[in-house]
Amino acid sequence: MKILQIDEGISLKRTVDGGTEEQRMAVQEIIAAVRKTGDQAVKAFTEKFDSVSLDDFLVTQDEIAEAYKSVSQKLVDIITEAAANIRTYHEKQLRPSWMTTEENGTMLGQKVTPLDSVGVYVPGGTAAYPSSVLMNVIPAKTAGVERIVMVSPPDRDGKLPAGVLVAADIAGVKEIYKIGGAQAIAALAYGTETIKPVDKITGPGNIFVALAKREVFGDVAIDMIAGPSEIGILADDTASAEEVAADLLSQAEHDPRACAILVTTSPSLAEDVQTEVERQLAQLPRKEIAEAAIKDYGAIYVASDMDEAIGAINQLAPEHLEIVTENAIELLGKIKHAGAIFLGRYSSEPVGDYFAGPNHVLPTNGTARFSSPLSVEDFQKKSSIILYSEKAMKENGAKIAEFARLEGLEAHARAVETRVK
Repeated sequence: MKILQIDEGISLKRTVDGGTEEQRMAVQEIIAAVRKTGDQAVKAFTEKFDSVSLDDFLVTQDEIAEAYKSVSQKLVDIITEAAANIRTYHEKQLRPSWMTTEENGTMLGQKVTPLDSVGVYVPGGTAAYPSSVLMNVIPAKTAGVERIVMVSPPDRDGKLPAGVLVAADIAGVKEIYKIGGAQAIAALAYGTETIKPVDKITGPGNIFVALAKREVFGDVAIDMIAGPSEIGILADDTASAEEVAADLLSQAEHDPRACAILVTTSPSLAEDVQTEVERQLAQLPRKEIAEAAIKDYGAIYVASDMDEAIGAINQLAPEHLEIVTENAIELLGKIKHAGAIFLGRYSSEPVGDYFAGPNHVLPTNGTARFSSPLSVEDFQKKSSIILYSEKAMKENGAKIAEFARLEGLEAHARAVETRVK
C-alpha cells in the first residue's frame, strides 16, 4: 500500500460502473422478454446464464430440510443467534403512527403502513451470503411486510447454497425461487405465471442485476445501487498494525474494486501497517482479489494531527469506518459522514457484517454524505392525515384561497371558498 500525505489528495471515489452500452441493451432485452413471455423467458435465461434447466423455480420444503442436514448444528445455532441480534436491533427502529389535535378541532397526523410485498435478491457466484438474507429479510419482517420473496441464482445442480436456505428459513421467508440475474429482477418487478410482482426490490448483485434494478425503478421501488465495498480506518499510535492490516484486507477480499484506506496520525503505524498488509496478503485464499483492490484502491494517509485526520474521514464518507484510537468514543461526535461506525479495538468490521445487529447494507462511494443504512423504514411508507375542522376552515380559508391564486390555480381557490361562503 502506498503511504501519502493528506495534502496529496484523499478520495475513495471510484468511477461508478454504469455498465457498457452492450450490457444495458442486453438487460433491456431480458426485461422485455420476461414481460412478454414470463416463465418461458425466465427458464430460457436461467439455462443460458446459469447452465441449468429447471421445470420449477420454487424451492420446496424437502430442499430446505436437505439444507439443514448439510449445515452443522453449530452453524445453525450461530445463524439463529445472529438473526435474533439483528431482529432486536431493528425492532428499536419501529415508529408508530401518530395524531395531534389542535385547539380549533383540526387533527393532523401520520399513518405508518408496511409495504405489501418485497423481493430480496441474494447473489450467487464466487461465494454464498447467508448474512445478506438476514440483513434484508429481518428489517422487512420487523416492518410488518406480509409477503417476502427471495430469489437467488442456482448452481449447476439446480440448487441454492445450504447456508442461504437455512438463513432464509430462520428469517421466515416462505417463498424462495431459484432464479438470478436480470431475469429475476424482471420477474419480481412485473411478475410471471409463477411469481407475483412485488412493490420493492432490495439486495446486491452483479452489474446485470444493478442495471436491471435501474431499469425497473419507478415501476417498483429499489433500495440502492450498491457499489464495491469500502473501509476507512482512523487510527493513532495505540492501534495494532497487525489488526489494522487484517481489517483493511477484510474488505479488500470482497472485490478487486473494493477500497481500503487508513488515515493515521502515526508515521510509524503507517509503515508497520504497510509491511503487515504485504505479509498477510501472501496468506489469503482470495489473494488475487485482495491484492488487486489494495494496489488500485488502497492507501495509507498520514495526517499532521487528529483534526486533519477527522476532516479527511468526513471527506471520504466511508461505508465502514473503524475508529481505533485511545478513547475512540470521544471522537464519535466529530464524525459527520459514515455508513457504520465501529468504535475501539474489538469492534472489527466483520462484527457488524454478521452478528452485532445493525444492518450491513450500507451506502457506498461517498453516498454516506446523504444516505443511511438499510432499515425498517425502508420497508414502510407514510401517509399524511388531515382532518380540518369547520372552525379552522373559517379562520384560514381566505388565506388558502389567496395562496392558490398566487399560483394561478383558480379552481383550488374556489374549492376552499365553497366551504366558507
